[in-house]
Amino acid sequence: MGSDPPAIAVKGLSVRRGGRVVLHGVDLHVGHGEVVGLLGPSGHGKSTLMRAVVGVQNVAGGEVTVLGRPAGHPWLRSRVAYMTQALSIYRDLTVRQNLRYYGRLLGVDGQGVQAALDAVALTASADRAVGRLSGGQQARASLAVALLGRPRVLILDEPTVGQDPVLREELWARFHALKAAGAALLVSSHVMDEAARCDRLVLVRDGRVLAAGTPQALREATGEDDMERVFLALVTGAGTISGAVTGAVTGPERTWTATGSPDRGDTGQNSGLDARREVGRNTDPNKNTGSVDDVTMSSEIPGAGQ
Repeated sequence: MGSDPPAIAVKGLSVRRGGRVVLHGVDLHVGHGEVVGLLGPSGHGKSTLMRAVVGVQNVAGGEVTVLGRPAGHPWLRSRVAYMTQALSIYRDLTVRQNLRYYGRLLGVDGQGVQAALDAVALTASADRAVGRLSGGQQARASLAVALLGRPRVLILDEPTVGQDPVLREELWARFHALKAAGAALLVSSHVMDEAARCDRLVLVRDGRVLAAGTPQALREATGEDDMERVFLALVTGAGTISGAVTGAVTGPERTWTATGSPDRGDTGQNSGLDARREVGRNTDPNKNTGSVDDVTMSSEIPGAGQ
């Protein structure tokens, strides 16, 4: 990143909803040309954090900046793409009509619309109404809208859930192409095998950052090779330190270093818009791949996240 500020910077973010604290002083940053994975069980604050980064979430405290401006600044609308979990494109329009509509708002021509269709493999279904598509196809239509133009920051809330393995591979290739072009991507998921595709990972549990670091650093810090077991070790605090860690693996609950065991303490430094449009989908979770939900459901952890 050099001396340039990160594309996304979140400092001490707190969110309350209905008298309950949803996010507890979260720190996070995403650099230009970087993919950061936001992982954690469903209902533990990932989407709320993303909404705060986009600038559509009321916050109780902290600071969120994107491309050097406060989250929600009008200047960011043409520079930030946001894909939500809930479907928020027009069900009664065809895929192509949706893309043309949003394309006009963003100044994207027909060639750009076709490029977005090709990127998500929806050309064959481009002239079908969105409401008649399968859940996975609706997700791809939403992602196509998010890919219109040349966004400098992409906030993607579980963009590959419900997709087949071949398409997931193609979508991740597209994400890495955007990264290579200098875009910053914050991608949430609860699918374990997607963790290794990210440059850095941030594990969220109970509205707190439990741990953050590169996939390799997390493996070395816990002494586990399989990512599902890595996160189980992080959630339970059962990881032992082995090998050299490239930088500290940190979080407000524990800090892992190359020579110690988990220490309690708030020492977290984690690896952060106004949306030009909210696009998303509503699909069933991918049941064919291990997930953080599976990890937390398979282990009862007294006092976890307290």
